[in-house]
Amino acid sequence: MKRAATITLGVLVIAFAALQFSHEASGQGAGWTTLFDGKNLSNFNPIGNANWELKDGAVQANMGTGFLVTKASYADFEVKVEFWVDADANSGVFIRCENPQDVNAMNAYEVNIYDKRPDQSGRTGAIVDVAKPLATIDAGGKWNTFEITAKGPRMTVTLNGTKTADVENKAHARGNIALQYGAGTVKFRSVQVRPL
Repeated sequence: MKRAATITLGVLVIAFAALQFSHEASGQGAGWTTLFDGKNLSNFNPIGNANWELKDGAVQANMGTGFLVTKASYADFEVKVEFWVDADANSGVFIRCENPQDVNAMNAYEVNIYDKRPDQSGRTGAIVDVAKPLATIDAGGKWNTFEITAKGPRMTVTLNGTKTADVENKAHARGNIALQYGAGTVKFRSVQVRPL
């Protein structure tokens, strides 16, 4: 009887460990929260007139201008964003947005998605007016992943596994996260955040 109970307990411990590993491998563990999974926008408020629509497991826009702004505000955090843009798109992920009703590059940090930006010092992977891109990576025509970390004044940006920004700046300490639509076709299919 005692041996059966020990075996049962062992099986339960292994099953729980496997479940935890699976949960963390899917990006849900270790403090990560899914803000967008392709199904609904309950964690965001739209501002502007971009024609956001849910389609094929993503949210997309191809007209107007505007943002999807998180309802929550963050200070130190990591955010992972999966996005698809066409070659002519102008988009971005704005972090530490101080005014969630009026998002711009003056009151937030703009991690740019804009391969054809006339001033290439602020192209895809840059933090506009703060950090030029460390690598030139075109995002157009494929799914991409941004991993953005903001901890105190230090910010790092990784695009598809390559670091594109690593800088310190004290202009904005806390704020919302915003997904931008500016031009072209822009799609987002996953957004996850982890406070640090």
